[in-house]
Amino acid sequence: MKKIIVFGGSGFLGSYVVQELAKRNYAVIVADIERSPYIDDTPFEKISILDAAAIESFLSSDVDVVYNLAGFANLDKAIHHPVETFQLNVMGNLNILEGCRKAGIQRYVYASSAYAMNDKGSFYGISKLCSEKIVREYQKRFGINYTILRYGSVYSERAYENNYIYHVVKEALQNKRIIHSGDGEEIREYIHAADAARLSVDIIENDEFLNENLMLTGVERIRRVEVFQMINEMLGGNIEIKLQKDGYHHHYKTTPYSFQPEASKKLVANPYIDMGQGILECIKTIQAQNEE
Repeated sequence: MKKIIVFGGSGFLGSYVVQELAKRNYAVIVADIERSPYIDDTPFEKISILDAAAIESFLSSDVDVVYNLAGFANLDKAIHHPVETFQLNVMGNLNILEGCRKAGIQRYVYASSAYAMNDKGSFYGISKLCSEKIVREYQKRFGINYTILRYGSVYSERAYENNYIYHVVKEALQNKRIIHSGDGEEIREYIHAADAARLSVDIIENDEFLNENLMLTGVERIRRVEVFQMINEMLGGNIEIKLQKDGYHHHYKTTPYSFQPEASKKLVANPYIDMGQGILECIKTIQAQNEE
């Protein structure tokens, strides 16, 4: 049984990855600053990724794989908090890598973002790209094999701050409106967090993905306004959709790709959770919460 540490295992995507690892009978430990309400039966270590000494004493040579899913994950907030963004996303990542080096851990999975390849991601995208380069350099210098996972638009029915679709559905249910900063023509390939988690675990079971950069997105290209219309139809057609077309300056419109020297492969789930079904689960979950 492989021993796996998941930094950020209480977060949005992290909670799904931890559950998927446990489902496959890995000995998984969550390392985070607080427990997740969704995985309270998993061993937990309270630790900050900014505490290098604590990370070093926590990691040990019997650990087979370390996931880093921790850090600053909100692009819009990162625009206004560059120092905190780089502390968490760059120094936090460096602290974990250094802990792995000292413990002799040879497998590292880093959660990056599509914005690492895009010039619209401001400080958030820059911090992710910087950390990717650090991960690759640790492999060159110290032999720590990695997989970099560049996640696209992940969603689910869980109430996390960086779960965009969940909050759109909640706004529609509670206030009968959807307000969007942009013209709604932005194209995304949404992937359910459960599908993203399955792919995130698949990669440690196949040497093909050693020292690779992978893009994890959904299989369907859809405009944001189409998602809003889908939600509106599901809720009876009485939702006001308001597009603030002068906004959304820090997000990509059609593709996350800008020219970069480091290429990435794209990994998609098969089978996968249909977008309509995923939104329906969001609606059911939020409606049940409102009735409590």
